[in-house]
Amino acid sequence: MNQKTEAWDRRLRSAGFRITPQRQLVLEAVTTLRHSTPEDILLEVQQTASGVNLSTVYRTLEVLEQVGLVTHAHIDHGSPTYHVVEEAPHIHLVCSRCQAVESVESDDFEKFSSKLESQKGFVVNIAHVALHGLCKNCADGRTLIIDNEFDI
Repeated sequence: MNQKTEAWDRRLRSAGFRITPQRQLVLEAVTTLRHSTPEDILLEVQQTASGVNLSTVYRTLEVLEQVGLVTHAHIDHGSPTYHVVEEAPHIHLVCSRCQAVESVESDDFEKFSSKLESQKGFVVNIAHVALHGLCKNCADGRTLIIDNEFDI
């Protein structure tokens, strides 16, 4: 076992779970893919273990999120997008034209969320924040994908 797998194993065992081959494969897929839907994770896992199905991926992600190894954000109207928790808290910038996802540090947003909390009593879960707009390439007109919502 490598150091990362040992850390995952410790985290799971302390919560009453063990690291099964499926859990390890799903964790490795989430780590490799960075921001991925359960369907993307399934395709990655099936390269190694073709017998794993989508319901196994969903159940595994639920356990991994419960013990704090992964978290998710709702980046679009489809499936949630998962990433490992060891990444620093960040905000997802989602391009509405090319679907690119970029992560940015949440420092500036934390000022805004603190203001929301002090003025409105609303506590923001930054891990689930996704801002939609146009990436630099699409905003500069370099991407040839046509999207009626953003015709320039």
